[in-house]
Amino acid sequence: MKNLFMFVCLLFLIQTSYGQEKQRPKVGLVLSGGGAKGLAHIGVLKVIDSLGIKIDYVAGTSMGAIIGGLYASGYNAHQLDSIFSRIDVDALLQDYTPRESKTFYEKRNDEIYALSLPFNNFKLGLPSGLSKGLYNFNLLSKLTHHVSNVRDFSKLPIPFLCIATDVETGEKVVLNKGVLAQAMLASGALPTLYSPVVIDGRILIDGGVIDNYPIEELKSRNIDFIIGVDVQDDLKTRDELKNVTSVLAQINNFTMLEKMEGKRIETSIYIKPEIKGFSVVDFQKGQGIIKKGEEKAQTFIDDLLPLAQKGKIKQPYIKDQDSIYVKEIAFNKLDNYTRAYIIGKLKFKKNSKISFQQFQKGILNLNATQNFSFLNYSFEKLGDGEKLILELRENKIKTYLKFGLHYDDLYKSGVLLNFTKKKVVAKNDVLSLDVVLGDNTRYNFDYYIDNGFYWSFGFNSKLISFNKNVSTDFGSGDLFGVLGVNSVNIDFLDVSNQAYFQTVFAQKMSIGAGIEYKHLKIQSETIENTEPVFDNSGYFSLYGYLKYDSFDQKYFPRKGLYFTSEIKSFVYSTNHTNTFERFSVAKADFGIAKTFYKTITLRSHTEGGFAFGERSVSFFDFILGGYGFQTVNNLRPFLGYNFLSISGDSYVKSTVVADYEFYKKHHVNFSANFANVGDRIFEGTKGWFSKPSYTGYAVGYGMETIVGPIEIKHSWSPETRNHYTWFSVGFWF
Repeated sequence: MKNLFMFVCLLFLIQTSYGQEKQRPKVGLVLSGGGAKGLAHIGVLKVIDSLGIKIDYVAGTSMGAIIGGLYASGYNAHQLDSIFSRIDVDALLQDYTPRESKTFYEKRNDEIYALSLPFNNFKLGLPSGLSKGLYNFNLLSKLTHHVSNVRDFSKLPIPFLCIATDVETGEKVVLNKGVLAQAMLASGALPTLYSPVVIDGRILIDGGVIDNYPIEELKSRNIDFIIGVDVQDDLKTRDELKNVTSVLAQINNFTMLEKMEGKRIETSIYIKPEIKGFSVVDFQKGQGIIKKGEEKAQTFIDDLLPLAQKGKIKQPYIKDQDSIYVKEIAFNKLDNYTRAYIIGKLKFKKNSKISFQQFQKGILNLNATQNFSFLNYSFEKLGDGEKLILELRENKIKTYLKFGLHYDDLYKSGVLLNFTKKKVVAKNDVLSLDVVLGDNTRYNFDYYIDNGFYWSFGFNSKLISFNKNVSTDFGSGDLFGVLGVNSVNIDFLDVSNQAYFQTVFAQKMSIGAGIEYKHLKIQSETIENTEPVFDNSGYFSLYGYLKYDSFDQKYFPRKGLYFTSEIKSFVYSTNHTNTFERFSVAKADFGIAKTFYKTITLRSHTEGGFAFGERSVSFFDFILGGYGFQTVNNLRPFLGYNFLSISGDSYVKSTVVADYEFYKKHHVNFSANFANVGDRIFEGTKGWFSKPSYTGYAVGYGMETIVGPIEIKHSWSPETRNHYTWFSVGFWF
């Protein structure tokens, strides 16, 4: 009897427990889009996790899809907080490719033009987005690698779906299968900011265009209880509608907010964080936005507590995977690029164990070529490793118009117009023509056949001209003594034509050689009673060079090394001055940059050069002075002295710069340079290895902008006690 009673009690407890479990509602979570404001979702998730609430389904749009997808893949809220606190905001919003992933040609391309537009059939176009979102995809792909083989999102640790918009049809696309990172990226592909994402042949953009709060999708999946987090903007007042962007956003919000009233009523717990004042791109204010979400969720504790589990839920924790074993590499058929080309850019082969950093560098190398308008990848399990599947779409646009602007105190103002065309004759070739219109007309023509790590070939033609009062007579100073002047106004014209070949190592080093024919004309209209033309000769030369460049930036480098050296032998001249004899010039420049305490960078440059032979041509002497200009021949900047002030056939110079980035992209710096300049100073040690004959100092301010650096420098020299203030605007060209 006793045993029978215990059996009945046990049966009752089992049934009661089963009934309670059956009565527990299925809890869904819907997260709206809102750009950076979507970081408030993390704050809400912190409260949900702290209460031990089990989420049975997640649906999200745009930023809600990214936060929701990562949460569904197994990350807890504190991990998400940590992940987003480490993100490079600039890289998130731009198509960031590290400088080290670019070839020398690609580096120059990014460091001279402010704007690049496609040009097809004599029509100027616009890019489909400011960014291809590759940085975002690399980040999401790495974060979701632990579920990279899950193709059905209902099989994730928490079932998940997100919304995108088919840009061709305007239809809503529910993404609940495929590659998780691709789905999240497509849902957040904000029009104009990011390029569309192609999935299964459909061109997809931000789901917020069509459904920014996908509660209906959870309802259709029999979810009983829905927690909704809404970070969308309310309608703005007339005082807030101050520009076109805000008006367009308001128009888009009309439809969304009209739908939201019904969606809000269907939401069991509707949480709308108080994030007015934050914008969709305020990722740098992420911690403040997350806190706002947490604060708002705390006000719903009483409503959320009934959903808490009886026992404490074990918090998931995803460990970082630092390496990957690539057993196979596959990609779609390409018309213009071979397998060797693709593997060469990736810099890893099949059956290789590589770090995620190495893998992502390879992907960025491919992207840096700008030969692919779309680049995507996924992984499939293959034995004890993984198969890498690349999806590449060749860039159909082969012609571009590019623009830039610059001002300095030597060349004065200039507007740069560029025409670039790829695949003119050969598969890997590129033709580029720069024309500078302004105070001094210039051009630069390049034709280059890029064979990567094999020998590449090129032809360059350029014209440089300027008019300037200078403090050198391109000689020993005898002319100034005869004329009784300290300076002279000159017209400088240099037309150079080069044919060369080079090879590149690891994107950072190149070695090459070539031939050059240069026409040099230097004259002055202000000199009376003497020959007004200093030189009007053609020069034929042979040259070789070595370059190494690992600076992370050109203008305000924070780390890296730079080295360049060249030797040029002048073997023939039309000899306007009747004094030409064969001679050679050798020169080298070495720089290093290192950052301390995140915002203080020390940079050091050491350079030097000398001429050798029976007699050199003084017009190719090293002439120092000024700042902020593109160098030509052996004209070099030197702080504390005016442009073209110090000359000699040999020199050695050292520069030290202390740069403080006091606010993002805003710099103050102090510079000091020292030099010995003269004729044949390297013959013995006295002339160059001694106390500097020339010194100069400068304090400056610089700002990084879309058109390039904007700088002002005030410099002085203790020898002359002269002060100079120089302005430079835009990329140097």
